[in-house]
Amino acid sequence: MRNTAVLLIVCPDRKGLVAAIANFLFRHNANILHADQHQDKEAGLFLMRVEWDLDGFDLGLHKFDEAFGPIASEYQMQWRLALSSVKPRMAIFVSKYDHCLADLLYRWQAGELYCDIPLIVSNHPDTHWLAEAYKVSFQHIAVGKDDKAEAERQQQALLEHHRVDFVVLARYMQVLSPEFIRSWQHRIINIHHSFLPAFHGAKPYQRAFERGVKLIGATSHYVTEVLDDGPIIEQDVTRISHRDDLEDLVQKGADLEKVVFSRAVRWHIDNRILVYGNKTVVFD
Repeated sequence: MRNTAVLLIVCPDRKGLVAAIANFLFRHNANILHADQHQDKEAGLFLMRVEWDLDGFDLGLHKFDEAFGPIASEYQMQWRLALSSVKPRMAIFVSKYDHCLADLLYRWQAGELYCDIPLIVSNHPDTHWLAEAYKVSFQHIAVGKDDKAEAERQQQALLEHHRVDFVVLARYMQVLSPEFIRSWQHRIINIHHSFLPAFHGAKPYQRAFERGVKLIGATSHYVTEVLDDGPIIEQDVTRISHRDDLEDLVQKGADLEKVVFSRAVRWHIDNRILVYGNKTVVFD
């Protein structure tokens, strides 16, 4: 992992933004490795991701806020700084379906996902064996109709105890409360087994099969209080035919879910996503 810093910026679009940012980094001897930007004309917004090598950078990162503050204030920037060397801590929530969980754990062990996984939480015990195989702590918290609030209280306590930075829902088949979601805004990533906004909610493969679709898809998005309506990070589709039965759709869809989900998680880890409104920009 390179010793770099990443600066993510959203602000009103105006002239001089790129020059101001580049000049600030140049004054502190930064070697810019990647810089990408996007202008949303309809929203009047400027979005940017810039990454630079910290070797030779002469501004201590503990002083970055103070030094960059005047520029951020002048241009009304919302911004955050991330270090590529710091591994974020990811918790995985799962129910009975284990394909997305298994895929994430394999990619993590193989080094594709630069993060720590201190915790797996499930409302069923079925995936305990996978957690043991990868030596990750597993917590079974049953969720009943009348004790969802208590279950979430236990989940929040575990997340705090394990110092978790973000949560991924690897086919976790429970609806989270608005209070839980608000405490993890833009830090919960879900995989939905449909090409949203089509077939949101429960049993999308069943409804797709009944509708006779020719394409099925998968969508990974940040979770908001409106079910399956959060900012979309990644989507993909695969073609099916009249010869495919419901089980074929489920199998083909499961393969798609794994790929879409892992891309979204990796981009979040790599600090490549900017959220604005109910949309995202994913920088290359």
